[in-house]
Amino acid sequence: MKLKKKFLEKSKKVAEERINILMNLAEKESNSGKTERSKNYVLLGKKIAMRMRMPYPKEWKRRICKNCGSFLIYGKNARVRTKAKNYPHVVITCLECNSITRIPIKTAKK
Repeated sequence: MKLKKKFLEKSKKVAEERINILMNLAEKESNSGKTERSKNYVLLGKKIAMRMRMPYPKEWKRRICKNCGSFLIYGKNARVRTKAKNYPHVVITCLECNSITRIPIKTAKK
C-alpha cells in the first residue's frame, strides 16, 4: 500500500511538471500566432490532468477559454475588465468565441 501511495505522489508530481511545460509551450505558440498548436497543447495538458485525477493548476486554469479551449493572452485575444455593479468581479472575454468568464473579487469584511 505504501508503494502505491509513493508511486501516485511521484506520478502526480511528474504530471504537474508536464502540464507546466505544455502550458509554457502553449503561451509561446499563442504569442507567435499559432493558435491551433497552442490549443493542442492545452488539450494535452487537460488530458494529463484528467488521467491523473488531479485538479488543473489555478494559475493556468484562468488562462484557458472554457468554451473554445484557446490559450488567452490578455490584450491580444482576451479582454479583461473589472466591474463593481452588483458585486465586484473581473470579466474575462474571449475574443475568438465571445464567451464570458466572471471571477468574483473577495472583499474585506466590515
